Amino acid sequence: MQKSAFRAAVAAVAFLAFAAPAAHAKGADTRIAEADLAAHIRTLSNDAFEGRAPGTEGEDRTIAYIVGEWAKAGLEAVPGSATPWLQPVPLVESEALGGTAKFKVRGRDAKLEEDGIIVSGRDASVSLEDLPALFVGYGVDAAGRPNADVRGKLAIMLMDTPPFGEAQPRYRERRQMLADAGATGVLVVATDAVPWTQLRDALGGKTVRLGGDAGAGPQVSGFMSLEAADALFTRAGLDGAALREAARAADYRGVVLPVTADIETRTAVRSFASHNVVARLPGANPDGKAVLFLGHWDHLGICRPDDDADRICNGAVDNASGIAVLIEVAKRLAAGARPDRDIYFLATTAEEKGLLGARWFADHPVVPLGDITVALNLDTVAIAPRGTPVATIGRGKPAYDALVSKVAARLGRTIDDDGEADAFAQRQDGWALGAKGVTALMVGGSFSDMGLLEAFLGSDYHRPADEFSDKIPLGGAAEDADLHVALGRAFADRKRWPGE
Repeated sequence: MQKSAFRAAVAAVAFLAFAAPAAHAKGADTRIAEADLAAHIRTLSNDAFEGRAPGTEGEDRTIAYIVGEWAKAGLEAVPGSATPWLQPVPLVESEALGGTAKFKVRGRDAKLEEDGIIVSGRDASVSLEDLPALFVGYGVDAAGRPNADVRGKLAIMLMDTPPFGEAQPRYRERRQMLADAGATGVLVVATDAVPWTQLRDALGGKTVRLGGDAGAGPQVSGFMSLEAADALFTRAGLDGAALREAARAADYRGVVLPVTADIETRTAVRSFASHNVVARLPGANPDGKAVLFLGHWDHLGICRPDDDADRICNGAVDNASGIAVLIEVAKRLAAGARPDRDIYFLATTAEEKGLLGARWFADHPVVPLGDITVALNLDTVAIAPRGTPVATIGRGKPAYDALVSKVAARLGRTIDDDGEADAFAQRQDGWALGAKGVTALMVGGSFSDMGLLEAFLGSDYHRPADEFSDKIPLGGAAEDADLHVALGRAFADRKRWPGE
């Protein structure tokens, strides 16, 4: 579908939804039933949506459905938008067609195992010779700034999150920071966090990055196995384990290596636009502060070869369940007494590609980030049964923690404060907003029971098996949906939450 026709279709869906608004009672919020969520999840994870990959007809169907449901609920497009309901997000897809990296140590060839390194180029064709290399550890210091002079060099960086400082960026952000600092190339050393074989197989496909005014990344980037990196260090007369240990210091400044690299890559590059979906519930007594609900609508799309019986990764739990909750929360908040503050709803694209839609929104907000008193992210909520305690990703601010605890207690929920959920802080869209100073929380039962969550991550997650069925536990998701209605009302109430 052409984009102009797509936008017209979205506008038509919204118009028809407004043409016959539902009658809303203004009493207490009705509880959200499992059947309410099941209907949305069943639709969004249907094969007709083709796994909701950005830039596909599946995206068009997904956005039309979300806009239609939000419009029927009484939400409106953000005023002044050139593309009502939609925030275009420019993306660039790259597929490596071939690449080689050859190293020299003090001018002499240093051959590495071919399956221990993968390189790709930013442009269709890249050829670099005698590129000087340095090991930069985690690539940043305790303040989150590049820790070495990388201009015109190949930076070799560890993948793991730095063990120092607060809220340190993930490797993607650190790679971009090194590129912004002038690095010609960045090689990421895979450590124990991700097995090399798994990472190598995942990188065999296509990658997606932000386009537009976002940083384009280094000319070449890639990954090295730990064994390949250690072999290179050994040939340079250095000890890999000692280098990694030294890099744990917050004041580490990197090591210039007696190494140069010749790198050649061929890459298929395609630019395209995807979209965040944004809506507003106007407040009855606004004070310049706002509440933001968000969740990602995208998944992996057609993820298996043509000869597979089931080729579609439908993403029922991840994250049709979160979008289902966003829709039902919007319905309840719009149907009941109008909250004081504006409440925004954001369905992001390309979360699966590295939080790209959330990062674009954070860099190009349709509501000033300083006005957002809290952002509440919903992702992979259909994991736990009813009665599961409430965990919070992003806790640590006493006033916010106290209000979440009070709201949860009123609904008969207990708080899980063991901190296990913190391990997922950087793997969800709230991280992109938190990096810009927005208090972003992920609240609910799914990240409380680590056994149930890890069972999902080790089985159906990112596979065709993540499709709608009666086995999906929707009791906990319904409880979390009611919790978010209550949280929305609390944070949007000027008396209950003066704001921070």
